[in-house]
Amino acid sequence: MKQTRKSYEQWEPQAGSKAVIYCRVSSAAQVKKGDGLGSQETRCRQYAQNKGYTVIRVFKDEGASGSVVARSGMQEMLQFLQSQKRDQYLVLIDDISRLARGLEAHIQLRTLISSVGAKLASPSIEFGEDSDSILVENLLASVSQHQRQKNAEQTKNRMKARVMNGYWCFNPPEGYRFSHAPGHGGKIMVRDEPVASVVQEALEGYASGRFETQNEVRLFLERSPHYPKNKNGTVHFQLVTNLLNKVLYAGYMNVPEWNLHLHPAKHEPLISFQTYQAIQDRLNGRAKAPARKDLNDDFPLRGFVTCAGCNKPVTACWSTGRRGKYPYYLCFTKGCPDYRKSIPKKELEGEFETLLSQLRPTPNLFSLVSTMFKDLWEDRTLKAADEAQTLNGQIPLLEQKAEKLLQRLIETDNPAAIQKYEDELARLEAEKVLVREKIKQCGRPLEPFEDCFRTAMTFLANPCYLWSSDRLEDKRMVLRLVFADKLPYHRNEGFRTAQNEELSLPFRYLKNLDGGEYEMVRPAGIEPATLSLEG
Repeated sequence: MKQTRKSYEQWEPQAGSKAVIYCRVSSAAQVKKGDGLGSQETRCRQYAQNKGYTVIRVFKDEGASGSVVARSGMQEMLQFLQSQKRDQYLVLIDDISRLARGLEAHIQLRTLISSVGAKLASPSIEFGEDSDSILVENLLASVSQHQRQKNAEQTKNRMKARVMNGYWCFNPPEGYRFSHAPGHGGKIMVRDEPVASVVQEALEGYASGRFETQNEVRLFLERSPHYPKNKNGTVHFQLVTNLLNKVLYAGYMNVPEWNLHLHPAKHEPLISFQTYQAIQDRLNGRAKAPARKDLNDDFPLRGFVTCAGCNKPVTACWSTGRRGKYPYYLCFTKGCPDYRKSIPKKELEGEFETLLSQLRPTPNLFSLVSTMFKDLWEDRTLKAADEAQTLNGQIPLLEQKAEKLLQRLIETDNPAAIQKYEDELARLEAEKVLVREKIKQCGRPLEPFEDCFRTAMTFLANPCYLWSSDRLEDKRMVLRLVFADKLPYHRNEGFRTAQNEELSLPFRYLKNLDGGEYEMVRPAGIEPATLSLEG
């Protein structure tokens, strides 16, 4: 292409020359602190006014690193200058560091600006084409690069020192926010309510089995009006996985690049480390059932009830009829005698409620179990001191094992062995943390007996009460707390009376106590909203 404007070397700026201003900051914080885009533009305009230049446009880059050449504002400016075929322009910058903070990036941008026939100008430095001016320019660019690298190095060292002191220095996870607190020398993570309580309930629910799958955790978070969601109003499955794997919620920090593992943190944990370990155990394959993505409020028994003809879990769907849609459960296993034979939702769930109501203990049996629970609670309290002493003896043993493994790690150069030793050291460190946490909790109940008693015994007195809840997670919790295995259902015979092996331990125990003057209440359906212990 034929050049239609004078070359870079053939023109000199003078009063009346056209100019554009380029401003850049590397973070949004610089815009708010006064040393941002506005101050750069003001200084360049004053310089242009003193020289008699006419400012045509201003181009800005916010949050652009000085080591990067490809920036949106810079690209827009170069395209504009390239389109001005017959005019020469000055590119005004506040300081050489605003163009670039690296020698290589500076040279590349300097060349690009020259290629479109423009010249650099600044109130801080005089750009020239002689060897001395270029040397000074390159030296200043190198100094700017050094400052950038030194700032990054100092920032990293300060962050590392802060983390070593127990303070998280990166973006806070959901449920936390940063806040200034006396005695901490800066910001510390604090609970961000009401999101913190939602996250805590989700984590503890998955650890305890209340949420059997990660998808149930996802559904719980989606239904919470407080938990943040994406633009579609949903919570991505990967975010749930990240949430469950975050040891930060247990009061510890992992920063692998700084060789920090299970480092104690100063912020208030949302869960105990024991709860975190229970979550990891479930994530590592010890969960009772695979994740189901088809759970919904319409069919709470989907996946839990099995077909008596093939022992496979029944599925469910809405069927469209002449007068509307109708909900059904059905077996979808080919070869089964009941293949695709539907069971009305009302019928199957009604029989399940009848089965559940048979598990209500009589007042006499309930009173006996209450007394036994109280005795067990007091017995465990008396044994707490002995338990703490036993746990204290485990710490030196774990440290000895870790020391031996560390010695083997130093002596070996086999990559496979090194990885195995490192994994075992990490496991021992986690076990030490767990033992120390148990020692702190020995003899100190998390809640008074009366509160724990009320919650547990309310459910044992009438599991149908919780089943009547509108929340899917409550219904699924009933299934896991009452039954140890899936329940078979026959299309013609319905549910059979629950057997011992199908019941969870508390209800199995209640059934075993059944005899003599103690007997189970006869089926009476679901009680109304108020709980009654009368037979």
